[in-house]
Amino acid sequence: MANEKKMLYTQEGYDELVRELDYLKTTRREEIKEAIATARSFGDLSENSEYDEARNEQAKTEARIKELEDLVDNAHIVDESKIDANIVSLGSAVTVYDVEEDEEIVYNIVGSNEVNPVERKISDQSPIGRALMGQKKGAKVVVELPHGEVIHIHIKDVARAQK
Repeated sequence: MANEKKMLYTQEGYDELVRELDYLKTTRREEIKEAIATARSFGDLSENSEYDEARNEQAKTEARIKELEDLVDNAHIVDESKIDANIVSLGSAVTVYDVEEDEEIVYNIVGSNEVNPVERKISDQSPIGRALMGQKKGAKVVVELPHGEVIHIHIKDVARAQK
């Protein structure tokens, strides 16, 4: 994965990656090591489901650690202090009016690895995120969704996302 493209992150998103990586490398590895030792003490490993489960958890954790290390190594943190707060960019909180749904929605624009639909964190690479990028308050944007639907949104406000 040495040729991976740099992934954009807000400082908050990057810090989350680092926290998870630190937790897995320290706390979680120790918990799994103890679970394996406990399971070994039960005797015959060939029919020991606790041992198999602990080893599977170890493999999943090590794979996630590798994935996080790659993400951290290829992360590019956007310096939000150098971004015009009036233009939609990574780290923006964008209040829009969705014409078709007749509702106001606030989207937070984040890097693709920070997406969380429940918190309305959308990727700068998603159809809506891509259409909003570079726009200003007052802009009327037409978004074509992957399944062919078109939505019309009006940008009511652009601000830096609250931490």
